[in-house]
Amino acid sequence: MRADLLTGPVEGLEEALEAVDAFDRSLVPGLLRPQPSEAAGPARLADAVLGTPLAARVAEAAEKAAAGGAGEDHFVALAAARTALLGSVHDALLTRVEEAAGRPRGERPEPAAGARPAENLLTAARAWLSDLARCGWQGLDHEVVSGAAEVVSAMLPDPSLRRLASLLDGFAAELAASCPGSSMERFPVRRWADLWSRGMLLTVPGAAAAPVVGTADGRLLPLGIDVQEHATAAQAQVHAVFEPADGSASRLVRASVSAPKPDTVVGAGIWQLLRPHMSLLAAAGEGRSMVLTGMPLTAEGDLIWDDAHARPGEPAEAFATARVALPTATAPVTAPLDRHPARIAVPVFLEGYTPRADDEGLVSFTVAGAELAVDTDRIPAAGPLTPEAVARSGACVALVRWDDGEFAVQPLAVETTVRKKVTPVHAGAWAGGTTDKAGVRAEKAATDAAKVLGERAGRLLRK
Repeated sequence: MRADLLTGPVEGLEEALEAVDAFDRSLVPGLLRPQPSEAAGPARLADAVLGTPLAARVAEAAEKAAAGGAGEDHFVALAAARTALLGSVHDALLTRVEEAAGRPRGERPEPAAGARPAENLLTAARAWLSDLARCGWQGLDHEVVSGAAEVVSAMLPDPSLRRLASLLDGFAAELAASCPGSSMERFPVRRWADLWSRGMLLTVPGAAAAPVVGTADGRLLPLGIDVQEHATAAQAQVHAVFEPADGSASRLVRASVSAPKPDTVVGAGIWQLLRPHMSLLAAAGEGRSMVLTGMPLTAEGDLIWDDAHARPGEPAEAFATARVALPTATAPVTAPLDRHPARIAVPVFLEGYTPRADDEGLVSFTVAGAELAVDTDRIPAAGPLTPEAVARSGACVALVRWDDGEFAVQPLAVETTVRKKVTPVHAGAWAGGTTDKAGVRAEKAATDAAKVLGERAGRLLRK
């Protein structure tokens, strides 16, 4: 891997992000009565997209925003410009990662035509998001935020609107927890602007096009499991190499499973919630391949998992897959609205590096003279992998991510020395169950917590 390509500057990156940040800052006080400093944000977006098909509409929107007279269509244009800029950043960074990994990228298919949802609901959602832009994060109050509730309730029965409904529901919950905005000292400026602009674009009829879905027949070789855990939900995403049965080029794919959870179920206990929904978790934890027959697969490389289309295959050790199959696997394409730097998560294999941990516990790998940061904060508590094991490792299956202005690697598995023997340690090793003492204790605690919650729920229902 050409790690040096991940440490050099990317042309135009800083300028694009500065324009995005300028606009994001204007959303803090809002665009109803903008001061000159806030009016400069939309103008920076307009300057950044000069010479593109968006130029005229964004220039008009910026002018209206500076005068405090921006309407819904103007806010859509500003959201589109912001999304386009971050999409260009995503593309530039992803190209750099793929060059470093020496991996080809798949071709983007034509988007499928989907059902057009009820435009009155899209209009209602757009009106609420426009109100947010006018009042700004500092002007938030419960009356403004509660305007989303009725819109979300009306959207949820329509499958074509659930993506937007889920985004609005989560966004409104975050905003409600921060009300009143006038009392906040700091705001998650980039995050809330991301949610706002994405929501705005999803209100445009046809923007949420249905994914192009085919079927997959062949062998699936798991590389590792990325775990995301929150107070009320957990998700596991398996990264793998898919080898088609027809002998065509192998490709990188993902399969995800999510589940709601009580906040008392943590660590290895989350596998009890996720395991029943996806047999692939057990296969990945046990180091086994899966044989797929007619499994739905999107053009973006996402398997729409259904256990009826999969059966266990032969043993397939992740590090053998990473050494042999990963280098030639084709990278998936990215859906247009998913082009964002935070979405970058590219599987790579590293070995022969020099690990180093500083006095504060921050770990880095020196690969062919280039130093790469290691994001140990993303290592889940739901497995045996630890920052200490990473700091002693000699080989690593990881995801390359981009955050806070630099590339970093998130370990999914490492080869480390245990009692003078090279031993693989996987973040998702407990996905299918474990005899590890720590894992057994965590699962027992989760079982006890779930039992108590079930008993309490039963008593409430009886009342």
